[in-house]
Amino acid sequence: MTTPYVDDVQALRRVFSGFPSGVAALAAVVDGDPTVLVVSSFSVGVSQDPPLVLCAVQRSSTTWPLLAKAPAIGVSVLGEDHTGNARRLASRDKDTRFEGIDTLVSDSGSVFLHGAPIWLDCSIEGVHDAGDHEIVVLRVLGFRDFPHRPLIWHRSAFTTLHSAAQEEVNGLDRVKGER
Repeated sequence: MTTPYVDDVQALRRVFSGFPSGVAALAAVVDGDPTVLVVSSFSVGVSQDPPLVLCAVQRSSTTWPLLAKAPAIGVSVLGEDHTGNARRLASRDKDTRFEGIDTLVSDSGSVFLHGAPIWLDCSIEGVHDAGDHEIVVLRVLGFRDFPHRPLIWHRSAFTTLHSAAQEEVNGLDRVKGER
């Protein structure tokens, strides 16, 4: 039996946070400045022909309108090495977001983060209304993968696949949460 939704945004956020997801940085050079937006609502495999991925962006974002002007956007799936930098990349202070982070800028202006397990060079295919968010569909123009483990967002905290695997090794029953 489920609990009826009664306009309790905090309870809904808690429930949604139970779904683990990867974390991606969408970045490009816009008007001469590197610009980044961090999303945890990122999905790959939307389509293989043409190759499409998608993410959801809050309508209140002040970064998305800037990034949406870019002809190409680099998507870097954040890796374990980004744990300490992920909150800075998502901070309101746009001037310090890239501090201490090694990047590569492509000829198209896409920005990629070193240490990411996946890089996707994308263009905007479409934007669709979705309540207080916009669904952004991106066409994959190129990609590269690396032997790094991804960073995971779960229960409003960063974790890693290694963490989950280690719990299994330590005998934790992930279904029941008991040893």
